[in-house]
Amino acid sequence: MTSQKMRSLLIVEDDLALQKQIKWSLDRFDSATAHDRESALLQLRKSTPAVVTMDLGLPPDADSVSEGFRLLEQIMALDPDIKVIVLTGQNDQANALRAVAMGAYDFFAKPFEPELLNLTVERAFRMFELQSENRRLQAMHQPDALSGLMTRDPEMLRICRTIEKVASSNATVMLLGESGTGKELLARGLHQSSPRSAEKFVAINCAAIPENLLESELFGYEKGAFTGAGKTTLGKIETANGGTLMLDEIGDLPFPLQAKLLRFLQERTIERVGGRQEIPVDVRIVCATHQDLNALSKEGRFREDLYYRLAEIVVHIPPLRDRVGDATLLAHAFMRRFSQEQNRAVMTLGEEAVRAIELHPWPGNIRELENCIRRATIMAEGSQISCEDVGLKNTAPDEIDNSLDLRAVRDDADKRAIIAALGRVNGNMVKAAELLGVSRPTLYDLMHRLGLK
Repeated sequence: MTSQKMRSLLIVEDDLALQKQIKWSLDRFDSATAHDRESALLQLRKSTPAVVTMDLGLPPDADSVSEGFRLLEQIMALDPDIKVIVLTGQNDQANALRAVAMGAYDFFAKPFEPELLNLTVERAFRMFELQSENRRLQAMHQPDALSGLMTRDPEMLRICRTIEKVASSNATVMLLGESGTGKELLARGLHQSSPRSAEKFVAINCAAIPENLLESELFGYEKGAFTGAGKTTLGKIETANGGTLMLDEIGDLPFPLQAKLLRFLQERTIERVGGRQEIPVDVRIVCATHQDLNALSKEGRFREDLYYRLAEIVVHIPPLRDRVGDATLLAHAFMRRFSQEQNRAVMTLGEEAVRAIELHPWPGNIRELENCIRRATIMAEGSQISCEDVGLKNTAPDEIDNSLDLRAVRDDADKRAIIAALGRVNGNMVKAAELLGVSRPTLYDLMHRLGLK
């Protein structure tokens, strides 16, 4: 391990002589020290170590274990992946077992043998590294049903994980978000990640079909049900049998049809228009809207009982302006796609154009960005898209951060800067490091510490 970067270790011990002995025994690790709970938390906030060795008896009451257990609880809350090795007295097995039950990795009796302590610490580091590598490999082998959704924003990544978790169930999912945020893309990803992926995904926009036709579109109709009904026709619900039905703009569903949809959700049977036979249908419902259905239900414009039937799992999709780094990431992707479609040479986004894209609020979200880049790709004179081509003003917004946790503020600022830099240079790590003014290894270390992949 001598050729590798030294690994980070925190030693928490109030006995300064013993503290020096432990540090000397573990001199091949990059060790920091602390003598009480407050100084330990300060060291943890400065740079989260992979392994912590700690005594349970800490000031102000070194004869009690209360401070030690309080610190252990705070470490586990801060980062449960940290491997904590509790140093105990020879006759302190009960407290050692309690510490392990709280999340400690191992315990070690004092007085200790340096070789055995080294072995225990080395094993803890190895376990930390194996778990980190396992998480990385799991991330690489996630199902690719959501591969069409491009994002580096932590909130959107959390939403993707939520979609993957609920995909295996039959729960009704409600996707809430502004127009153009990618609700249908997430709905399709949910279907592709589910056991129903081999069956049909059927989508219907409740706002795009006239009210007098919407019932027959949803439930189908029998031959002769009305003038022009020359044959029996299946509705969208029946067509999606075994698969997934997406009800887009569910907030615009006419009130009379809301009662019929509620009955279907309760009974899982339908009656075609002009028919009398109940037809069982097995379909998973995903609905989407940009409206506040809860507010509409309180105003009497949307059935409250239907709202609660549809809102088993609610996913709020943030607008593009709130997704850190996603505007430039998507702009690069759209530019490559439209360059190929227009049979143009490989194009690039100019620095001023990238800056303007970063600062624009994008009220039309991804749809607006897509149209903007398509137009710029067509109109650009050369191989580089300029600020004038995208037609946006380069003005800086006012940002206020009220957080008082300095480490959290620094981490958030680092994360935002890294994501923005990666988006600006289209994921090129060398250029991103240059833009941030750090070395490439430092950038990799920062990304690893901040949980960025």
